[in-house]
This record gives sequence, C-alpha cells and structure tokens, in this order.
Amino acid sequence: MSARGYLLVCWTALVSLSLCTVLLAQGGGRWRVTLAILLVALAKAWLITDGFMELRHAPRLWRRLLLGWPLVVAVLLGVSLSLRG
Repeated sequence: MSARGYLLVCWTALVSLSLCTVLLAQGGGRWRVTLAILLVALAKAWLITDGFMELRHAPRLWRRLLLGWPLVVAVLLGVSLSLRG
C-alpha cells in the first residue's frame, strides 16, 4: 500500500472512531459508556502515533512514551471520574 493510501485508511479510521465517540456520548454517563469512550480515545491515540506520526519503526523508548502517555491520562481520568460519582 502506498503512503497516501495508508494515510487515507488512517484518516478514515480516525473519523469512524470520532463518530463512535459521539454516538457513545449520547448513551449517558454510565461507567460502561465512560470506559468505552476512554478505550476509543486510546485507540485513536495509538492510530495517531503509529499511523500519522509513523512511529511504528521508531525506537522503543519513543513509542512507549507516546503510547504510554494516553494510557496514563485515561487511567487517571477514569479513576477521578469513578471517585467523583
């Protein structure tokens, strides 16, 4: 697949995941919906890191940092939301 075709697939997947987030948000504030939204956000972060930033072949440290940061944020957000209500 050409680089242009790969980016088009990544872009389409990101749009689909964004629409999925909007549809999930319509479901209310239950914890399962919140967890699903956080998982979709993690999938988008992975797609941006490996697809658009093209870090699939980067040194492991960079990939771990850029894939680990959204995971840390999602966990902290999930914990703070669960403590709140």
